Amino acid sequence: MEKIAPALLDWFYRNRRSLPFRDDPTPYHIWVSEIMLQQTRVAAALPYYERFVRELPDIPALAACPPERLDKLWEGLGYYRRVHSMQKAAQLVCRQYGGLLPASYDALLALPGIGPYTAGAIASIGFGLAVPAVDGNVLRVFARLYNDGGSITEPAVKKRFTARVMEHQPPDAPGDYNQALMELGALVCLPGGAPLCGQCPLAPFCEGRKAGAAQDLPHKAEAKPRRVLPVTVVLVRSGASGEWLLQKRPAAGLLAGLWQPPAFEGVRLDGPQAVRQALAGLGLDPGGSQPSPLPAARHIFSHVEWQMTGWLADVPAQDAPEGCVWTGAGGLEGRYALPGAFKAYRPFLFG
Repeated sequence: MEKIAPALLDWFYRNRRSLPFRDDPTPYHIWVSEIMLQQTRVAAALPYYERFVRELPDIPALAACPPERLDKLWEGLGYYRRVHSMQKAAQLVCRQYGGLLPASYDALLALPGIGPYTAGAIASIGFGLAVPAVDGNVLRVFARLYNDGGSITEPAVKKRFTARVMEHQPPDAPGDYNQALMELGALVCLPGGAPLCGQCPLAPFCEGRKAGAAQDLPHKAEAKPRRVLPVTVVLVRSGASGEWLLQKRPAAGLLAGLWQPPAFEGVRLDGPQAVRQALAGLGLDPGGSQPSPLPAARHIFSHVEWQMTGWLADVPAQDAPEGCVWTGAGGLEGRYALPGAFKAYRPFLFG
């Protein structure tokens, strides 16, 4: 196939979006942006990115950030393990590299939470190294470009696509080339059977378009069904102060170490008496008030779906049980990060 880089880069330089991490592409900025964008669209991530780098402008600041504050800065993005891994990596970078990311793909790949794509993005965009940065956008572009029906979830197929990416990469502009492929996938070579082939600079080269198959590519292995888990969420309010009870999750596992309203996983408490007994099991005096039902909700994680039943319980003034705290609106706003899984119940907590 003819080299695609000239047409691709010409299109990119004329059409690329102005983004803060693209306008000031330090390795740290690239790192933060790529971790945020793993699960979040660009437009939605921008306010979080700007707040994050304003408060934590460099790697030493990230390494030293108190964990609760770090979670609060990440609140709304979900998948908190990402930012926890970032902090571990930042601390390691401070110890081993003087607080600056290493200009080496292999060294970047060895850091916690940095996989091949993120290492490639940092190395190519931040340091100008000739390495690939192959994400879902790039896989989709190359599946269509070569009319390749291989499953992009298969390691051998990813390896084949990555080799093709590198065949076309110009050695004098690896970062721009990688960004151009990502941008093309985000703006033109769209997923879901809707590529904008009439706007694509690679249309003359595209074998999938010529074969009339572009809209059916790429192919993926069928995803495994998610496990469904019943969860009962109880918003516990102190009748004396109006404060809410928050419970700290275990240090390992799903939503590790985060704060939440009391949640009983694997059970559906189907009446006020069952809720009162569950609260007593936490070490609370449920008092004389009867819990009232709240709307049901659900939240989908990558591997499990929570189907949530909600309750509101007013209890007498008392000390918080072990592993719990009482907090008012100020704590909810400024200190404690509430995972997105409980988004449906935020309006009740914030009044």
